[in-house]
Amino acid sequence: MNLNKINGETGEEELQLNKYKAKATRHIFLIRHSQYNLNGRSDSERVLTPLGCEQAELTGKRLASLGLKYDQIIHSSMTRAKETTEIISKYLPGVTKKSTDMLREGAPIRPEPPVCHWKPDVVQYYEDGARIEAAFRNFIHRAEPKQEEDSYEIIICHANVIRYIVCRALQLPPEAWLRMSLNNGSITYLVIRPSGNVALRLLGDSGFMPPEKITRT
Repeated sequence: MNLNKINGETGEEELQLNKYKAKATRHIFLIRHSQYNLNGRSDSERVLTPLGCEQAELTGKRLASLGLKYDQIIHSSMTRAKETTEIISKYLPGVTKKSTDMLREGAPIRPEPPVCHWKPDVVQYYEDGARIEAAFRNFIHRAEPKQEEDSYEIIICHANVIRYIVCRALQLPPEAWLRMSLNNGSITYLVIRPSGNVALRLLGDSGFMPPEKITRT
């Protein structure tokens, strides 16, 4: 038996396999939109309040202060998320922005335990749930094999979407999403290693805001 030949073939196979393995770490910052007008009848009327604009300014300053080279900003196409993005992006010049309907607010899955103050129609869970799950699979994954360097990405969307994503990313029961609470303009930070291991570094951090600026509406 020619062991050198076998070892040589094994080495070549390993080199080929390494081409398809992730090498970089993805850093994902999930930002909840700022406070908005709850009395708006349509999405276009649900604009940020003056306080919401201040919150977005504070979040933008906080992200800039971290000194990271952000690769992109992906945001929900809803008005409150778009306006939050426009303010935050002032502090991150040159970072590209991309809007998507996949990250719009919705009912991801029936929460456990059930709550009496929030009961969407059953059909909404099917419609929104499939979309939000698709958003999770599309945006939360290990780096592509061709990615050589670590990346830093910002996703600006909504509390329900972020909480569901956190549960799914940590392989926790997704029905637990409503047990968490996120302040407006808060930062949730996920790290995805090449191995696929996920770490939650921050959950709903708003400690960079003065107490009187913090809201959860």
